[in-house]
Amino acid sequence: MEGRRQGDTGRVLPQLAPDVVKRAQRGDERAYGAIVEAYRLPVFNYVLRTVADRELAEDLTQEVFLRVWRSLPSFGHRAQLSTWLFQVAKNVILDSLRARDSRPRTTELVPEVTPAILDASAEQSETIRELWCAVEGLSLDLRTALLLRDVVGLSYNEIADTLDVSLATVKWRIFKAREQVQLELSALGAERDAVATG
Repeated sequence: MEGRRQGDTGRVLPQLAPDVVKRAQRGDERAYGAIVEAYRLPVFNYVLRTVADRELAEDLTQEVFLRVWRSLPSFGHRAQLSTWLFQVAKNVILDSLRARDSRPRTTELVPEVTPAILDASAEQSETIRELWCAVEGLSLDLRTALLLRDVVGLSYNEIADTLDVSLATVKWRIFKAREQVQLELSALGAERDAVATG
């Protein structure tokens, strides 16, 4: 691995050395394995929080990497591998949603398991659950932009490339997503306060 890129959010996304990608394009399974190892968890987290279904997310993540394997020979290096990979993930998700002809099911999202979350108090755990429920309630366009920024850590320009929309559209979607999540959390907080004092 050549290095790691850190976005404004502090999230770090791996960047593979160009020769690893070129070897994978020539069919080197070990090089392809390095790509899967580097990006499996970020892709899975993005897919999971988009479709809100762990079993489906596991299936779709496998599909993403199957498509990556099939399409790698035609990857032209015009964009970063990570940007292209999340374009593939976005397309797999959209294909799945079209096939189901319905919105993602409402289920409780499981946050990334980190020591901080494992040690979280009951109140913090409830706040985390409410946050992901609020994110799940966003429209697909808003949710996708927000997750690519705040979960994956892509830059605004990378998100624009991934979603094939303008930079202004990306900024608007992220602003609206954050605004709607904040409003939802504020409403839930007000309800809790009313119950506590009532």
